[in-house]
Amino acid sequence: METHTRRPKRLVRLLVATLGGLSLAVGITGAAHAEPTPAELEAQIDKKWNEVEPIIEQHNQLKGELKANLAKQAQLKNQIDPLQAQVDTALLRVSAFSVLQYKTGRVSSFNALMTTGSPDTFAEQLVMLNMLAKDEAAGIKDVLDSKKVLDEQKKPLDELIATQKAAEAEMAAKETTINAEIKTLNDLRTKAYGSGGATGELRPVACPVEYSGGDAAKAAQVACQQIGKKYVWAAEGPNTFDCSGLTLYAWKQAGHTLRHYTKWQYSDTKRVSRADLKAGDLVFFYSDLHHVGIYVGGGWMVHAPTSGDVVRMKKIDSAPIAGYGRVA
Repeated sequence: METHTRRPKRLVRLLVATLGGLSLAVGITGAAHAEPTPAELEAQIDKKWNEVEPIIEQHNQLKGELKANLAKQAQLKNQIDPLQAQVDTALLRVSAFSVLQYKTGRVSSFNALMTTGSPDTFAEQLVMLNMLAKDEAAGIKDVLDSKKVLDEQKKPLDELIATQKAAEAEMAAKETTINAEIKTLNDLRTKAYGSGGATGELRPVACPVEYSGGDAAKAAQVACQQIGKKYVWAAEGPNTFDCSGLTLYAWKQAGHTLRHYTKWQYSDTKRVSRADLKAGDLVFFYSDLHHVGIYVGGGWMVHAPTSGDVVRMKKIDSAPIAGYGRVA
């Protein structure tokens, strides 16, 4: 798990700024041809999607980091709460003792405590109250010192989480616009190609093409079983997927954990050569690793392509390959 201190807020600001101009990036300015050819439409869709998909994967990264930070925040709170309870109990004891001192007329030693009310000086003030046991005062000081350390860890984490939540909400708000713009392009493709829903087009050959047994083969089989299900941004199954969500889901069914972000999946897998590829291996695309598919043999992969499309088979040479990964 990455700590919150390793993820600069600059990344969050960059993602929000990038999304701010995304509508312009994927907007359709008007067809250059009254009736674009299928090849022209595919080129336009690929170009626009390659602008959008890196943002989607960065969104997945942000959500993953936010989830991890929320878990750490909850862990710190669970550590702080018992310490706070001890401090509260001590304050109640002191309060009761102060009433006793007031009734007996001995209030001078309580003036500092009752006027400052500062937890940071509470331990020192307790020491001054000679009616309380010295070991109790020392114990409270230890509690306050421990709580202060945890509070100092939690404060920047709370601030980062607030920033990440705001950024994630803004990115999520763009999802509808992004999907609508990509859908417009896909509607044009559907018009040019037809419905595109035939199993033969989605699964032109046996899937998986190769079967060698083991967890990798099971992951490949699971991926093949998802063919025809819709692409949905940030989805990881069982009914909808994005690219890294599909590979995560397939390998999860085979008993292995992948994180929901293409670059994390790249770093969490072992590099293999093309000559050594086996069904179940991951194939990463583009220099920024913003797309991934699961190899099923014979030069084919199963992947979740784009918004408005569905999980399907495709030749791995259809896009620039950045590397291959094997799940340990």
